[in-house]
Amino acid sequence: MKVVLLAGGLGSRLAEETVRIPKPMVEVAGRPIMLHVMDIYDRFGFTDFIVACGYKAISIKSFFQDLHLMNNDFTVGIGNGEMDLKPTSKVDWKVSVVDTGLSTMTGGRLRRLREWIGDEPFMVTYSDGVGNIDIGRLVEFHKAHGKLATVTAVQPPARFGNLELDGDKVSEFTEKVRKHETWINGGFFVFEPKVLDYMLGDDEPLEQAPLTNIARDGELMAFKHKGFWHPMDTVRDRDTLNKLGTQPVPPWLDFENGKPVLSTDAPVQLVNA
Repeated sequence: MKVVLLAGGLGSRLAEETVRIPKPMVEVAGRPIMLHVMDIYDRFGFTDFIVACGYKAISIKSFFQDLHLMNNDFTVGIGNGEMDLKPTSKVDWKVSVVDTGLSTMTGGRLRRLREWIGDEPFMVTYSDGVGNIDIGRLVEFHKAHGKLATVTAVQPPARFGNLELDGDKVSEFTEKVRKHETWINGGFFVFEPKVLDYMLGDDEPLEQAPLTNIARDGELMAFKHKGFWHPMDTVRDRDTLNKLGTQPVPPWLDFENGKPVLSTDAPVQLVNA
């Protein structure tokens, strides 16, 4: 099953980084965040990727063109340019990099990939958010319900401190906000090919009319994930993920603590982040 990485946006809220490089290339723990996203799929045996790029596409194309050199050792003849690669990496990914247009929206990028995707079910995610999603169970869940689309529903990370009040008196002050049953679109989709029929033009964000209409037709199911999930929208997010990425096992690769809740009964109300 192919995995599409949406990697074409401007990343304006990370302007200090994205003025130089596209957002998926912003580094977390010394590696572009996009590679951390790909690591998640790799753990479950999904290694056939399509990168839908746009803004600063040449940076992403050049990176993947040279990634096999960066991941392995080699000997090069300076006079004639002949190269002898000495494989040292266990990474064996197939990566297609497709320029889907500078101003194309996320739905339009998928629409432009129709020939690359083919007639089989496929997965889609963003290139700037990580989570310990059990991709194997996500795919099983999608196959079991028989609908056109599955979205991974996540609970947003706490961004502000929490005050518990007793009248005007602060009874408790904590850094962590107590989570309520609020669900947002965390990416990590599984789609049937017919989903592409909902993408009508380059100017359509996937998250607006296409997903709205798929849900209206009763064809969108939610895979509820209560484990770790964190986007990289701001400098603060980048710094948080950098710190977490230095752990021996980053939380987005700690699948022991990411057990999802599978639900096919009551619909999940997704709130735009």
